[in-house]
Amino acid sequence: MKEIRIEARGRVQGVNFRSSAKSYADGLELKGFVMNKEDGDVSIIAQGEKKNLEDFLSYIQKSPGFSKIGGLSYRWVEIGKEYPDFRIIRENNIFLDKAKSLINLGKSFIGIKGKVPMHVAIIPDGNRRWAKSKGFEESFGHYKAGAYENLEELFREGKKLGIKYMSIWGFSTENWKRSDKEKEGIFELILSGVEKFMKDAGENQIRFRHIGRKDRLPAGLVSALKKLEKETEKYDKFNVQLCLDYGGRDEIIRAVNKALKAGAKSVDEKSFLGFLDTEGISDPDLIIRTAGERRLSGFMPFQAVYSEFYFSDLYFPDFGARELRRAVRDYGKRQRRFGGN
Repeated sequence: MKEIRIEARGRVQGVNFRSSAKSYADGLELKGFVMNKEDGDVSIIAQGEKKNLEDFLSYIQKSPGFSKIGGLSYRWVEIGKEYPDFRIIRENNIFLDKAKSLINLGKSFIGIKGKVPMHVAIIPDGNRRWAKSKGFEESFGHYKAGAYENLEELFREGKKLGIKYMSIWGFSTENWKRSDKEKEGIFELILSGVEKFMKDAGENQIRFRHIGRKDRLPAGLVSALKKLEKETEKYDKFNVQLCLDYGGRDEIIRAVNKALKAGAKSVDEKSFLGFLDTEGISDPDLIIRTAGERRLSGFMPFQAVYSEFYFSDLYFPDFGARELRRAVRDYGKRQRRFGGN
């Protein structure tokens, strides 16, 4: 027996999505529930035989009934509480529940046309070139780009657009080659941002995760990151991931070692995902890189196999809400077939 937790977004409320999910789950003899969320998403917990759960997941991914899945994330977990059957959880009475569903259905037609990526990852580039073009010291570019006010603007816009996860690459495993002065400045800036983010995270129910290594970062910064992760783990309205001391190859090697330490004799794609730093986070739908660079540089190579790319000529200090909207609009025009028709 296994358990899968699914988050579906898009046109999923007010279109009989829950009843379709329940009907299919009943046919597979699954247990659990499906429920609407305040932000317009639908949450599902299903328990049963793994092959039946995989069948159920495939069914949900095909946008059953009149729904239209705009983004979907899922994760496998160990069964804790066992459910007696599969049911639809409704808030208040059926009339208020239906009214809220229809309101969220209306919201799904407003705003950016086309699909909105569930997970947007940004590779910020051009900080030093921006500073040089302005006649400033190169390190000033990091302060401009990494100032919490600038990042907050992107997070606020991302949440407004309907993005669920936003990842920012703040420091790579290769960035250790830079001067001690530059590294110290970057870490101090990040620590300052973490402290400011703490307040906003609580007020806006934002979950924070650090992606990357913690064993080489300054102790004070590691302590602050752990505290922020712990205090926000109960939130799920919006998710921010900071990739710090992160490299794609390094992550994969660490994941292999985790699997070996756990006693795994073999892994498949789904089980391997559980050993990556991004466990429980959907793969990036859209990866944005700034400053005219057109390469991944080792960013999430395992997770990015089906990611769409958007390359902006703007240096990251100039990359704001307007350019983020442009990237999301561009993404919405694309067709993602995932190897199918």
